[in-house]
Amino acid sequence: MKITNIKKRIVLTGGPGGGKTTALDLIRREFSGKIATVPEAATMIFSGGIERSNNNQVLKAQQTAIFYLQKHLENIQRATFEHSIILCDRGSLDGLAYWPDGPDEFFKTMNTNLEDELARYDAVIFFESAAKSGESIKSNNPIRNESENAAIIIDDKLQAIWSQHPNFNLINSDESFINKVMFGITTIQKIIEQYQKAAR
Repeated sequence: MKITNIKKRIVLTGGPGGGKTTALDLIRREFSGKIATVPEAATMIFSGGIERSNNNQVLKAQQTAIFYLQKHLENIQRATFEHSIILCDRGSLDGLAYWPDGPDEFFKTMNTNLEDELARYDAVIFFESAAKSGESIKSNNPIRNESENAAIIIDDKLQAIWSQHPNFNLINSDESFINKVMFGITTIQKIIEQYQKAAR
């Protein structure tokens, strides 16, 4: 069934090593034709030859580029797939967890505020990092180089940011991967059903 007259976005995010990327691929297949996905802006930048850095000036420039690329990618998919739900691999507020200074400077630099950025999205699905259950987060992804301790810190920061969204859905790290994926699918299915009812 085609979903009409809606402009909705869902964020799929979480700490490093939460299984988000693999789950996203399975969710995309499950909802083929109903959702359009937005690739992760940070992965596009860092896999394109830009090196990750701990230098604050470089880090701010990188996060600024990621922020605007993320929003433009969302807008491209929104315009391309007018009648689909947009599922975003991370959202515009993820960069706040990596910003070296406080949130006031982040929002001033990006010329926005927390309320407006949260309002861009209708739901948030958060995959908690496996590091929080004491599991390894090592992967074959060359740009994912956080230690387990760093992953926990980033996960805490991301949860503190995104949990302020009124439709925040947390998938705990101790869940099996199958349960994580099924929770994500069920959450998205409920949202699709809500939109279909509203369009009638």
